Amino acid sequence: MATADGVAAGRAQESPDRGREVPAAAGLAEPGLLDNAQALWHDLRGLAHDHLQLAALETQRAGKSLVTMIASAVAAGLLLVTAWLGLMAAGAVGLVALGLHPGPALLLVAVLNVAAAYLLYALIRRSSRDLRFPATVRSLQADAALFARPDAS
Repeated sequence: MATADGVAAGRAQESPDRGREVPAAAGLAEPGLLDNAQALWHDLRGLAHDHLQLAALETQRAGKSLVTMIASAVAAGLLLVTAWLGLMAAGAVGLVALGLHPGPALLLVAVLNVAAAYLLYALIRRSSRDLRFPATVRSLQADAALFARPDAS
């Protein structure tokens, strides 16, 4: 963003009275260092404002997208749960069709579900160790130990 004085200083202006061009420097003094610094500061403030406004708008948009994603994930989760229940019911009906009584068939399906849930729990627990950044912590502890040693001199 240039100031009006800065733009006018380098261009010739047309006189409204006569229709002839008058050099701009004839009536205006060239801006000094302070004027240029103030114009630069004004431009930088405007640029910072524009960037902050853009960041705020994108943050708002990202928030709306996050809400949409969470709502969609919840709906998909519910649909998956109902599909899983349908598959388990079909499995129980299949066991009954093979001659197993309904009670033990439902119990077998429930036990299989609990076993699958336990396997997933064990996987999650084992994977959670990686969330602690063990290699990074060891590296930082080693570096801290190097800096904590007193100088030999």
